[in-house]
Amino acid sequence: MSWIAQSMPFSPLDYAALLLLLGAWLWIGWRVENPSPQKSSVSKIMDEYRRDWMKEMVTRQPRMFDAQVVAAMRQGSTFFASTTMIAIGGGLALLGNPQRLAGVAKDLALGSAPALVWEVKILIILLFLTNAFLKYVWAHRLFGYCAVLMAAVPNDPEDASAYPRASQAAEICVTAARSFYRGLRATYFALASAAWLLGPAPLMLGTVITVAMLYRREFASQSRTILLNTGS
Repeated sequence: MSWIAQSMPFSPLDYAALLLLLGAWLWIGWRVENPSPQKSSVSKIMDEYRRDWMKEMVTRQPRMFDAQVVAAMRQGSTFFASTTMIAIGGGLALLGNPQRLAGVAKDLALGSAPALVWEVKILIILLFLTNAFLKYVWAHRLFGYCAVLMAAVPNDPEDASAYPRASQAAEICVTAARSFYRGLRATYFALASAAWLLGPAPLMLGTVITVAMLYRREFASQSRTILLNTGS
C-alpha cells in the first residue's frame, strides 16, 4: 500500500490541526526564550534571579540553603522524568494494541477509523513525551553539574576565582532551567495532542488553549508582576 493510500484516512483538517500544533509548540518556545526587551518572560526574569543567587552564595555561610535549593530542583526534574517515562510506557502499550482504543472510540460514538489512524495519533503524543523525557533527564544532569560548581566556589569572597566560578554555576543553572522548561512545554503539548483522539477540531482547540495558557503564565501572570516588583 502506498503512502498516499495510507494517508487517505486523514482529512485536510487533520493536517491543518497537526501543523498548527507543531507550529504553536515551536513558536511559543521561541517567544518565551527570545522575548522583546520591553516585555520579558518569566523564564528570562528568573534567569537573572539565578545569577543574583549565585553571587549571594559567595558570601553566604553556611551554604546549606543553597544546597537544599539545588537538591529540590533535581528532585523536581527526577519526578517529571519518572512520570513521563510511565506515560511513554502507557502510550507504547496502546500503540501495540490500537484496536482497543478504536473500540472505545466506537463506543463513545467518535466514529470508526483504521488502526493506522490511531497509531499515528498515539505516536505524536509519544514524540512529545519522549522529547520531554530527554529534556528532564538533561536538566537533572545539569543541576548536578551546577551543584558541583557551587561546591567548587571558594568560601573566601576575596579569592580571585570566587565570583568567576559562581558565574559559571549560574550559567549552568540557567541552562538546566531552560531544559526543564522545554520539557514542561513538551509535556503540555503532549496533553494537547491527546485531543486529536477526539478529532481535528478538538486538537485545534486544545492547541489554542495550551498556547494561551503558556503565554499568560509567561507574559501576563500575577507571578510575573511580583517578580518585576523590586520594591523600589
